[in-house]
Amino acid sequence: MLACDDDGGSTAMDASTGASGSGTSSASASGSTASGASSVTGSSSVGTDSTSSDATGSGPGESDTVGSTGSTGGLHPAFAEFDADNFTIMLDGDEVVLESNGLPNHVSPYWSNTTARASPDGMGPATPAAKEDHPLFVAPTATSFDSMAPGNIDDFMGSFELRVPVAPTLADTSTATGLGPIGMAVSGSMIYNDEEGPNVPLENAVGSLDFTAAHTGPQSYHYHLEPKAWSDDDDALIGVMADGFFLYGRRCNSTGDYPDDLDVSGGHESTTQHANAAEYHYHIQNDAYLNEYYLLFPGDYQGTAAGIQ
Repeated sequence: MLACDDDGGSTAMDASTGASGSGTSSASASGSTASGASSVTGSSSVGTDSTSSDATGSGPGESDTVGSTGSTGGLHPAFAEFDADNFTIMLDGDEVVLESNGLPNHVSPYWSNTTARASPDGMGPATPAAKEDHPLFVAPTATSFDSMAPGNIDDFMGSFELRVPVAPTLADTSTATGLGPIGMAVSGSMIYNDEEGPNVPLENAVGSLDFTAAHTGPQSYHYHLEPKAWSDDDDALIGVMADGFFLYGRRCNSTGDYPDDLDVSGGHESTTQHANAAEYHYHIQNDAYLNEYYLLFPGDYQGTAAGIQ
């Protein structure tokens, strides 16, 4: 099980070219399904048009297709946007099970490459040079090799599982997020909150973030801020939070503008590009962080969160 630990030793943000890489990451998530669960895979890589998911082996009362309105009978249509090579998504009774290998489907300077780098604080492990550059490697632009966190994406390939309700509901009280994964992005990688570690503000590590506001360590490559690889001041689907509610970009599809009725967690009810009926979901809030960035999820869960294992 992957523990929810702190972000570990990174100190400095890197930016590369903002375009999504062609193709997908080198490994795929293919976890076995529980008895009676229907296996589902998501769409093609982030940045491309989403395709329908295929579901097979549905149990009694379960839908074998992605529904059109997010009804409780099957998978919500938004899950069709989750990368098919990095995710296995299945129905198990009244739960959706997401399994990810933790790898992103886009370019980053954090993929293995031929440049060795020392720990930015001089105390963490060095990152050795690879024999060749990974196909999705790009040189750092928003950060530098000297400022990057230890480790490459390839070093963090693992197995992450999240179980959320088919139809999540708001809880009576909100719950604070913790360190470590708090959601899963459509790319395959994890979503983190606005802290770098125990009592360590994220601003201490902004210099280590790549062009899509992500870095490595200690458990995975993960995002803290608006992920420019596929969302930049728009209504794009970012991922799903651990309480089962979806997270979208700064704009709302129902109006094309920034929502003005968000709660303290950036949530509200409206239609989306994936739901014809109004439903609760989160947005990246349009409040600038350090005058130029946008935090992914600085608030509390408004639903009942499950641990990402």
